Amino acid sequence: MNSLPGNVDGQLAQVGVAHGPITFNYQAPPSPEPRDRRRPNQVPRPPRGFVDRRTVLAELDGLFGGEDVGGCPIGVFSGLPGVGKTAAASKWAHDNHQRFPGGQIFVDFATLRSGAGGDVSEALATCLRALGVHDPYLPEGFADRTALYRDLSAERRVLVVLDDVTRPAQVTALLPQGPGSAVLATSTWQLGELVLDGAALLPLDVLDTESAVELLSALCGPRRIAAEPAAAARLVELCGGLPIAVRICAARLLTQKRLTIGTLVDELSDEQSRLSRIAVFSAHEERTVSATLELAYRDLPAAAARMYRTLGHLPGPSFDTAVAAAAGLDSVAAAEEQLRVLEAASLLSVLDDGRYALHGLVRLHAQATSTAQDPPGTARKTVGRVLGHYLALTFLADLAVRADRLRITKKEEAVRTSGSGEDAFVDPFVGSAQPGRDALCWLEAERANILAVLRAASRLDFDRPVWQLAEAFTVLFFHHRHLADWRESLELGVTAAERDRNAAAEARLRSLLSRPLLDLKQDEQAKAHLDTAERRAVESGHLVLQASVQEFLGRYWDRHDPDRAVDAYRTSLALNVEAGEERGEALARYFLGCAQSVTGDHAAALSVLAEARTAFLALGDKRMAARSLADVGRTRARLGDSAGAVADLSQAADDLHGCKAFHYEAQALEDLADLLGEPDEVRACLRRALAVYEEGGSPRAAEVLARLTAD
Repeated sequence: MNSLPGNVDGQLAQVGVAHGPITFNYQAPPSPEPRDRRRPNQVPRPPRGFVDRRTVLAELDGLFGGEDVGGCPIGVFSGLPGVGKTAAASKWAHDNHQRFPGGQIFVDFATLRSGAGGDVSEALATCLRALGVHDPYLPEGFADRTALYRDLSAERRVLVVLDDVTRPAQVTALLPQGPGSAVLATSTWQLGELVLDGAALLPLDVLDTESAVELLSALCGPRRIAAEPAAAARLVELCGGLPIAVRICAARLLTQKRLTIGTLVDELSDEQSRLSRIAVFSAHEERTVSATLELAYRDLPAAAARMYRTLGHLPGPSFDTAVAAAAGLDSVAAAEEQLRVLEAASLLSVLDDGRYALHGLVRLHAQATSTAQDPPGTARKTVGRVLGHYLALTFLADLAVRADRLRITKKEEAVRTSGSGEDAFVDPFVGSAQPGRDALCWLEAERANILAVLRAASRLDFDRPVWQLAEAFTVLFFHHRHLADWRESLELGVTAAERDRNAAAEARLRSLLSRPLLDLKQDEQAKAHLDTAERRAVESGHLVLQASVQEFLGRYWDRHDPDRAVDAYRTSLALNVEAGEERGEALARYFLGCAQSVTGDHAAALSVLAEARTAFLALGDKRMAARSLADVGRTRARLGDSAGAVADLSQAADDLHGCKAFHYEAQALEDLADLLGEPDEVRACLRRALAVYEEGGSPRAAEVLARLTAD
């Protein structure tokens, strides 16, 4: 007799001798691959008030719209944390729901990283669940999950949205097989390697002012924006157009009913607390821009993280690789590598001119992170290194433009023999075909950065390098008269020289400051600085400096007492002759001739101006030679020689344009217009002069415009 102890499940027969047919009734267990044909619809709805992004969404339409697209098209939204990548992906997915009858799958890698490690195998499990595979039947291994995903996705036309991916493999492993399917990924990282798989990289920038205000209006209501339009524009400016920042500010306005837009603007105007104030708190969560940026920062390698913190302390709106290297005491090669990492992480943007820039809120986060993690004094040391870098280059640029100019700063103080890290410092203007022009182009491109360095270094009491940088920087403004910037840079320099107790530097900078003040018609302020400069120059015992100050005094008296101007220029000429200063002597002769012409001594003026022009040509100073010729023309006009005056002024205007001395070209054109009889020629001269004055912010612009309008 057979016995079978225990419970028996499944197919089993235990018999001795069987007579006749045996029938088995057997019901199969569920298939290991049950397929639920429901249509997944997992992509979150786009956030309320979605604005802009028309161009990039239209690009996606073209990428995903064709029926016969080869392979699986991939679109990758990248950009700064909080710029709205997920919002854009959700918006496109919901607007194109019908394109994907097989459904839409959503994988949030940020959630996976916080729970299951964010690996691709777990992401595959998420996709398989969306396609109807229940947990008991999920394959264990990566290879088996991949095979099943390919098999199931081949039967559908689906859109797979992968949010916050960090590696290309997280995208390529999840490409669906069905014809017409597509993948839309978002990432803070650029993931450029995906172009090899045919991906379209779709970078998102911050919102412009109009779109950001539109977003604020959609969230807070148009009436509230209409009541404070200027404050609304300023609010989104303080947010830097970053959508998450605008949304958080809108949440504060909605939850704090008594908070006006203007009051919030006042709160955010304090840069030091701005980042912490762009936050909203509730009983359930805290939402801040800082927290969003912190997630991106944590993904950085150690060297790139250190560079990120360093960049937060850089003054100025932009910087190049050499500045970053100097700030971080790195070699240029090492700095370039870390900047590439930060660019790939969308924490850094590249401008059209090749320089780099940090978004304002990113810079504040980098500063705050450095304050929390780096030793005390890091910010001051960083600014000091950047100040030294710009001082050296600006001094060399000044030398390249005009080597024989009067300078109080000594080259050995301004230019260090070694550069950042392992790199030797090299004069970038040596060997150039046009060193002076290249130097002016560099100074113009770096103008905002140098001014920002002067401001920051002045606040930190770097007195000597501040006045040295201000002195060298002024060479730009002799050629490109940005009057407001010129005035501010010299005012910072004067304050620093005074604190440094350097009489010669103070005299030099005060006399230089009189130039933009006179151009801005602030004559009494100019005279006050010149009086102090005269005393300091005598204290210094520097003969050439005393001669220079007398020259600047003459410029003031040109406007108020021409006879005293002649005396000042004669004093300057005598001091320069005594000091053996050839260029100073030529300058004094030039201004003396101009003053003599104004006083009516035209014959003497023509002789002195001709001597000055000859001296400038011998010194290779084409710019001052052209200015001398222009004043020869003006003197001829006063003598009644119109034909000679027109010829001299026309030639001088051409020469000044060739030297890029546009301010003096404009003056020559104005005088030429007075002598020309043809209306079209007159208007052409005045239009060119107006353009120069407007670009430089000169008060002359209004007078020339009035003359053009009257004509």
